This record gives sequence, C-alpha cells and structure tokens, in this order.
Amino acid sequence: MAHQTYTTDVLVVGGGAGGTAAAIQAARKGAKTILVSEFPWLGGMLTAAGVSAPDGNELMAFHTGLWGAFLQELQQRQPEGLDNSWVSFFSYDPRIGAEIFADWVKELPNLHWISGQVPLEVLQQENSITGVRFADFTVQAKITLDGTELGDLLALADIPYRWGWELQSEWGEPSAPTNFDQLTQRYPVQSPTWVVIMQDFGEPVAPEIPPAPNYDALLFAGAWEKYGAEQFLNYGRLPGNLFMINWPICGNDYGEGTGRLIESDTAKGEFFLESRWHSQNFAHFIQSQLGRRYGLAEQVFPHTSSAFALHPYYRESRRLVGLITVREQDILPVPSGRVAALFPDTIAIGNYANDHHYPGFDLPLQPKSIRWGGRWTGTPFTIPYRCLVPASIDGLLVCEKNISVSHIANGATRLQPVVLGIGQAAGMAAAMSVELDCQPRDLPVQALQKALLQDNHSPSAIIPLFNLLPNHPEWLQWQLYYLNEPQLYPDSGNCPASVDKYYHSEPQQVLTRGTECFTGIFQLLNQQDYRFTITAPAANLGQIWQLVTGRSHLDEQLQTLSDQQHLTVWGRLNYSGHWLLVEKLDITPM
Repeated sequence: MAHQTYTTDVLVVGGGAGGTAAAIQAARKGAKTILVSEFPWLGGMLTAAGVSAPDGNELMAFHTGLWGAFLQELQQRQPEGLDNSWVSFFSYDPRIGAEIFADWVKELPNLHWISGQVPLEVLQQENSITGVRFADFTVQAKITLDGTELGDLLALADIPYRWGWELQSEWGEPSAPTNFDQLTQRYPVQSPTWVVIMQDFGEPVAPEIPPAPNYDALLFAGAWEKYGAEQFLNYGRLPGNLFMINWPICGNDYGEGTGRLIESDTAKGEFFLESRWHSQNFAHFIQSQLGRRYGLAEQVFPHTSSAFALHPYYRESRRLVGLITVREQDILPVPSGRVAALFPDTIAIGNYANDHHYPGFDLPLQPKSIRWGGRWTGTPFTIPYRCLVPASIDGLLVCEKNISVSHIANGATRLQPVVLGIGQAAGMAAAMSVELDCQPRDLPVQALQKALLQDNHSPSAIIPLFNLLPNHPEWLQWQLYYLNEPQLYPDSGNCPASVDKYYHSEPQQVLTRGTECFTGIFQLLNQQDYRFTITAPAANLGQIWQLVTGRSHLDEQLQTLSDQQHLTVWGRLNYSGHWLLVEKLDITPM
C-alpha cells in the first residue's frame, strides 16, 4: 500500500483528554480536522488510563465547556448515577466515557479519527511545524497540536521542554527545593499508576490472581491500615461492583526509573512491564488479604488483559517552554482571598489542590485548600493561553499535561477537568488561527476568550466565580465584565449578581435523576462542617449523614443555619463517602 498523505487544517496528535477535546472543538468551530490516537479509546486519563473518578472542578459553577457536557452525558447514560466513590463526586464505568467521546467524534463529518498510530517524525519548514509522519501515512496541517501523554512532538521536533524539578531559585516557588537531592534525582517526575479494575464477585469464586515477577508483599503492607478494607475499596468504587484501583499509599503508584519513559522505546517498554507487574502484584495482594470474593474485572478495556488500563495514568509529561510558565504562585490564593490572581489571557479554570505522588514520601506543599459547601475544595486558578504557545516555533500548540508549567504547579494543572478545558481552548485557538490566517502566537486572545464563552455547543467559563452557575441569565455578562476589568475580580470569588433572587424565584428547580427527599435535624459541628439526622423516610430513620453541596446558593444557605434546626432536603446519598449531596433545601422555621 502506498504511503498516503493527508492535508488538513488542524492535526491533533494524541487521543487523551486534551487531544480529544481539542479535536472536537476545532471541528465544531468548522476546521477540517484529523485526530490521530495510539489507542482505540479516546479520553486518555478519563477512559483509556482507567481514572474514571475525576478530581477537581466539582463545584456546579465550574461544570462548563466540554467538562460540563461530559458530566451531563454521564448522568444520562449511567443509570446508577455518579455517586459511587468517595475520592470523587463523579465515578463511572470507563466504557461509558469512551462511548461518549466516540459518539461526539462520529457526529462531526469534518473530523477524521485514525487510531493505532504514533508519531515518528515532525515536519518543519523554516521556523514552523507543517505536519507529522506516521508509519502508514503523513499529515500536512496548517496547525498541529501535541496532545500526546508525554509531549512526544516536543521531543521529535527538538522544541525546548522541561523534565524534572526546578529549584526555588528559578522562580521563587515556596515549595520548590533549594537544592537537588536524593528525592529529586530518584523521582524526576511524579509517579504514574497503571490502573487495574477489580470486581466484587459476591462470593469467593473469583479466579486467582497470580503474582507477577518481583512480588514482595512488604511493599503493600499497611496499604489500607488507616482506612479499613471497605473504605479502601470504596475509594474508587464504580457501578456494577467494580473498583478502580489507583491507590497512592503503599499501592500501585510506580516511580522507579521514570526517566526511562523518555529515554528510548526499549527503556519505555521496560518501565511499562514493571509498572504493569506492580499493579498485578497489588491486585494479588488485595485478593490474598481480602479473599477470593475480589478478583480482576472482566472485559472492561478492549484488549486481552481487560482489567488493566490501556496505558499508565501519567501525572506528568515533558513540559513546554512557552511564552509564559505557570508557577506555584499562580495557583495559590491571593492574600486573605479564596482565589488565585487572574491571568489576563485566561482560557481555562481549575480548582484542585496541589497534589504530588512519590512512593513513600509526602512533599510539603503550600496549602491551597478552602472549606466550601461543607467540605474541602481547592482554590480556583486560571490557565493562560500563553502557556500553550511555544516560545520559539510556529504552527504548534500543546493541549495536555505538556503545557508550560513548573514541576510544582503541575500537581494542580494536571487534573482531568483542567486538561479538558486546556484542550478545548487549544482546539478553538487552532481553528481560529486557520480562519484568520495567523499563527497561534498572533491570535487575538480576547477573540479566543469570547469564542470560548459564546461557543454554540459547550460554552466554557474562563473566570472562576463560585456563586454563578452556568444556567444563570447573567453568567455571560459577568464573565465578560471581569475579562474586560480583571483588576476588579473579587478576592472572594463571588460576583454581585442577583443570585438569591434568581434561584429562589425559580418555580421548580430541576433536580438530578436519583434525587430523594429527606426531612431531619441539622447539626453544626464546626464552620463548614455539617451533619444531618434523618427523621423521614422511615427507611433512613436515625441515620446521620454529612451534608455537602456543589451549588453556591445552597452553600450560602447552609452557612445561615442554626444547630438543631429542622430541614427538608432534596439530595442524593453517597454510601462510600457517607455524605448527602444537597440539591435543594427548605428551611423549617424553629
């Protein structure tokens, strides 16, 4: 067969969370788009890597763009709902997530998806990327996006990138080390995890999980000691009696020799084999300790070892040297505030805590968590467009964990919802660059921001506002206001919109499927620490649940309540986290 050459407007290499979002958004904007993925599932972290319990952007105000659309699709397609685990507000069967992305791609006649291919060569002309060669074909494109899990195009094209730690002297990051030491040398990047899905068979009939080479039970001793076996399993509980095993404490994080991931194909293969063995050995350990009721799940992923994810869950990548670098200071709250400072060229938002993974070691980090809605959440921050643009070459954007970010700040920017937002923005920018016949670095940023806010399919927030849900009639107005007046962005993260008037005047609030009505007594244990004793229905009589919410007006209402106040609550019980997720409440006068 002759080596074929395709010509397109936008080429996206890599079918992870960012690459998939970028390809969908570019095509929806009208660009002729080709998406080339290594694996038969799209979605990366959210699907093929098996991390189907996403972290961050859990508040309703941040359910915008493709992230919000993905959650809505999951709610419609998964009858059991998303309240299954305690590590996340949303856990789902990864097969459903992969189905959603595949369906979105099929809906777009101008998006051509090719799977089972990896990039071999990046084509360049003078100072611009012009396409990519694969084993069976070449794609020539006006704009190319690197959506690979490890920033492969950066290496192939000799584009400057970072790998590993930066010292405090580099940017003055408060949590960065002052000197390179044994930790920074042994773990240059955060540890990946090869996720394995286990299953509760209900009785001790599960096939035996054999140990892989190098099995050492001592590596896993005490893995759930502080939690208990049930809570450990419920960490990543999925529908259908499945469990996502992605456990950081004496679990299946694997960080030995991560430098091999970018050394050579042979070295990378060796790391893969060891990482898979490590996860198999952890699964064997779980079964040996908890019994044959628990075994490997059957036919989850589309390959022979179907309980194991298609590829590792990478927490860190090669990181672009871009027009600007996101540092730790950029994700931390402003003094006496609840939000980070705004980037003027913001194109995506996140709010996760800064989370780093190194086996057997907890890295001390500056706190960025706050109490909100009866639980802990993270300080919202923004992602600037300039960190997607290479400092020194044209024709390319990045759209994954390979953005221009420090090693320290990567712990917060790497999460699934943030990367979906980055991908959506990169796809929009690529399509607009083609439309305006300009390089991505010359694209009018405010035009990009307005396009994201006013997208016909999935409008995406670029200003974090706690108290403004996407369905509020003033949502776009206040997003544009702070876009034009960033110096007025409130440190509280709340805008002066008519929030109470709007939400309390609704004749019938739309509730999520599975929502139930409960009456009971409210207990105020501490600031933003609420309990609820159910008095009806009878089936739940006397049960005590933690009250939490992701809705801003309910967060404000909960803060006004008094201890022992009678309430009627509409919400959903999460048995793994033992919380009641509130969607509506009626305050009974005392």
